[in-house]
Amino acid sequence: MSQLRTRTVGLAAVAAAALSVGLVAPPALADTGGEYAGSLSNGTTWLASVPADWNGTVLLYSHGYRPSFIPGNPASVAPDGATKALLLERGYALVGSSYASSGWAVPTAVDDQLQSLDAMLDETGLDPEHILAYGTSMGGLVTGRIAESAADLIDGAMPTCGLMEGAVDLNNYQLDGAHAIDQLLAPAQDIDIEGYATLGDAFAASGALSAAVQAGQQTPEGKARIALAAALFHISDGAAAADAPTDPAVLQQGLYEQLLDTIGFVTPGRFDIESTAGGNATWNAGVDYHKLFAQSEDRGLVQELYREAGLDLKADLATLTATADVVADPGSVETLRASSGLTGDLQMPVIALHTLDDILAPIQVEEEYAEDVRTAGDTSLLRQFQVDRVGHCSFTPAEIAAGIEALLDRVETGNWGAIGQSAQRMNQLAASLHDSGSAFVPTQPGEFLGDREGRR
Repeated sequence: MSQLRTRTVGLAAVAAAALSVGLVAPPALADTGGEYAGSLSNGTTWLASVPADWNGTVLLYSHGYRPSFIPGNPASVAPDGATKALLLERGYALVGSSYASSGWAVPTAVDDQLQSLDAMLDETGLDPEHILAYGTSMGGLVTGRIAESAADLIDGAMPTCGLMEGAVDLNNYQLDGAHAIDQLLAPAQDIDIEGYATLGDAFAASGALSAAVQAGQQTPEGKARIALAAALFHISDGAAAADAPTDPAVLQQGLYEQLLDTIGFVTPGRFDIESTAGGNATWNAGVDYHKLFAQSEDRGLVQELYREAGLDLKADLATLTATADVVADPGSVETLRASSGLTGDLQMPVIALHTLDDILAPIQVEEEYAEDVRTAGDTSLLRQFQVDRVGHCSFTPAEIAAGIEALLDRVETGNWGAIGQSAQRMNQLAASLHDSGSAFVPTQPGEFLGDREGRR
């Protein structure tokens, strides 16, 4: 990359709020605009979009998980069309790949992305001032791995709604929720909650877990136990909390509905992860569910529902502890940790975005990520911003663009400045970029419950 050349450009709405963002002075270019596509020798396909008024920065986008059992795995350059259009309007060149395969593609995804980036630069002839990586969901985890390994090519990274706990902890917290359903709502069925030999086995387990939850919703006792399982699953009560934030019945209904959606997605998805790891990489043997539940943000609601149902919560937690006998295959754990984990050892500035109510990548994973980064001594390189919205990766184009421009400002200036310090500043920046709205809020994510290593 050429030497850093910067100029400060005032952004209209942000200037009114006494803010400024450092932007790259774009090199003089011929007409470089256009759409590009290609493929790598391992089957990865890539796409790129380059605006005629390129600003000198390339954005490398990593897409989310696509189940191996659903046809289609196209390359993507942005999470959606509206975000793509805004980023091109802002002058960014965009590139992204399909990865070598669908399914749990994290083990190859970093190389697939970087090789696709190289191919795109060769094809277009672009010589970028800066390259930033960003991604969504599983692609957020991919982006996190890029931030720990690719400082020779990438200047900054922005994981959004990322699985920042890594695949081992992802499996473990989901196992806790499934264990609660199995033992408390279907104790006579002995549902397989891990170790799927075939995809059919995973779908059978998904159906059995869902049926147990649906049956449980018919009684006060079952509703209380559903709330406990949802708490272990880090399920948000979502929109229900906005409608009736103090009504336990309304909140429980929200948990029930979102728990069903989660089971139907993550249980078959476990098959893909286990196939990649070579076996079961999750465990709960030795877990004390009394201690685990004591750290849950949802314990107040669960306790209230148990009181209303006349159930003994301590007895149910004791049952979960006594029946926790899942043991992982050590080789599979090490394989998954090495191929799909994060250390927190950042090599570049990172901005992480997350919605508050995300049932597939719960906000609590950001607490775990911050802890890993703090342990590695790299806290000064990380900024985390939360968005008050329900849904998985439900960001507006304005929020994505604000995150990218704040990250670019950090890359150029070497410090976070005013914008990278507060939700208010991020909202002002977002408003200056697009009219799709923003909802950055100052908040602190709660404790992530699936960190087995940190609880030894």
